Amino acid sequence: MARKLPRLQRVLDAPALFSIAYGEIASSIYFALGIIALHALGFAPAVLFAAGLLFLLVSLSYAEGTAAIRETGGAATFVRIAFNDFWGFVTGWVLFLDYLIVIALSALFVPHYVAGAFFTKVHRPWDVVIGCFVIAGIAVVRLVHRTRLHRWALVVALVDLGTQLLIVGLGFALLFSPDALRAGTSLGTSPTWHSLFFAIPLAMLAYTGLETVANLAEETRRPGRDLPRSLFGAIGLVVVLYVAIAIVAISAFPAEHGTLLGSNWLRAPLVGVAAEIRTQVPSWIGDPLQVFVGLSGALILLTAATTSISGFGRLAYSLGEHGQLPRKFGMLRQRTLVAPQSIVAAAGIAILLLAGTAILAHPVFFLASLFSFGVLLAFTAAQLAVIRLRFSEPDRRRPYRVPLTVGRVPIPSVVGAVLTFAVWIIALATHAGARYAGPAWLAIGLVVYVVVRRARGEGLLARVVSADEHRGLAEAEFSKILVPMKLGEIGEEMIATAVKLAQDRGASVEALHVIRVPLELPLDAELMEEEERAEASIAEAKLLGADHGVLVEGRTVRARAIGQAIVQEAAEQGADLIVLGSSPRWRRQSRFFSPTVDYVLKKAPSEVLIVAFPQGVLEGDGAG
Repeated sequence: MARKLPRLQRVLDAPALFSIAYGEIASSIYFALGIIALHALGFAPAVLFAAGLLFLLVSLSYAEGTAAIRETGGAATFVRIAFNDFWGFVTGWVLFLDYLIVIALSALFVPHYVAGAFFTKVHRPWDVVIGCFVIAGIAVVRLVHRTRLHRWALVVALVDLGTQLLIVGLGFALLFSPDALRAGTSLGTSPTWHSLFFAIPLAMLAYTGLETVANLAEETRRPGRDLPRSLFGAIGLVVVLYVAIAIVAISAFPAEHGTLLGSNWLRAPLVGVAAEIRTQVPSWIGDPLQVFVGLSGALILLTAATTSISGFGRLAYSLGEHGQLPRKFGMLRQRTLVAPQSIVAAAGIAILLLAGTAILAHPVFFLASLFSFGVLLAFTAAQLAVIRLRFSEPDRRRPYRVPLTVGRVPIPSVVGAVLTFAVWIIALATHAGARYAGPAWLAIGLVVYVVVRRARGEGLLARVVSADEHRGLAEAEFSKILVPMKLGEIGEEMIATAVKLAQDRGASVEALHVIRVPLELPLDAELMEEEERAEASIAEAKLLGADHGVLVEGRTVRARAIGQAIVQEAAEQGADLIVLGSSPRWRRQSRFFSPTVDYVLKKAPSEVLIVAFPQGVLEGDGAG
């Protein structure tokens, strides 16, 4: 059944989540390895390992947050619910910056990986020009064709895993050298303490994707179980492979006089490792290997940029529906799913970032340091939110809880918040990009927030409830949901709403099609056309339920009045909830509900959920 109003659907299972999580998190090594190696030199594996452990610690809090709060928005949603809308916006705004930087860096590195696959190189400013076209191309495709993450996630994750395992296997067999790892490495001298501290915040760039995965909470079938497992499995595998790749890379390019991985191969580090492996094997093995690594790297970076645009859009949707961005960002669209304005904004700002920083001597380092400003601040805020929710909402259902709790305090969240905040301070002290550009971005966001709130007439700290948040409904339990079928767009939306509620609560749905028989005809009069429509609508309802694992039973009744039939059926079937829609056309007649809805509200033997659609969204008659 076609949904006229798109929604975030719970379609992701554990394998799809693991694929997305691994593909997202493991993609960042393709642009982060050279940056980290340039500053950490022979200590790059240790720095990556330490950052990975911190990332795993942070993921514990994210797992509890996404399991307890099954909404899109990630850390911004945790903070909004734990504190208020203002701090939720601040968190979301700095996360926007991280999405934009991943888009920009991924697009910038794509031409270098493609060039490496063909044994050549691309130079400035052509890499920037190509990168801008890559971003624009992704945006155009997203605007005209809706992409589904779970369809391609497994393929990309397998390509990513295969590429990395190939490099690690061949690298350890052909390049690994303990002497090369130690060559030119002396803590405090090579690298200097400043360089090492400079590298620590940059290492967070190697572990992107946690927010993108957290944003999928509203699209996960069983977020309480599948999200934590997928996160921990993907992160554990990524940390092991990252350290192994770093060891191979430093063995291939020792740090005796500054590793070439951070200079000659800065923008295609894995191609550089493949090129070194190529010198150790026959050309009929080495040449295809470099081609494969270059092309697969470009594919993975394209996917990372695409999913980051989608992640930007999901975050914008969450902020928009809670009055933290203009209303248009909080509306979903059938073709693009997220608001088209979000896609245009993400692509446009990423292109500006890429083109604007091209004039700098080291634009890649500037963008990487700016990334650390946003991600570390967001990680700190997310962990503090999880701690706060333990006290403010102790009875909230938490399918996964951070282990090692003292009283109500999750100790890993406390330790993680202290560590991420400390690294954030280090980033401010050592990185000009984080120190100046980060606060400037935040100041722009505060202006946007104040303008939006004043335009809405809302206070800066006020909690704005989204249109689909029904107080009391979230914790209610239903075993049978009755939804009257009606031809038209609102009728289709109501069965979709009922199926979604039933899916979340393990309930069943009864799709009721009432054939209204005119007074001049007997109740058993032959109405072939109406009967055929009833059968078709119920068949579509059952198909939609089957697609989402929900039992939908269909029933057709004849009656003089639709409202009376709905009430009678609800009583006979023992329905716990009736789902109805309110048509815009009745509000044009100076009444909010149709006569049918009015009657059901007065006589219903159970709870009634009314979803009122704004003018101009749907023009069908709905239940009335």
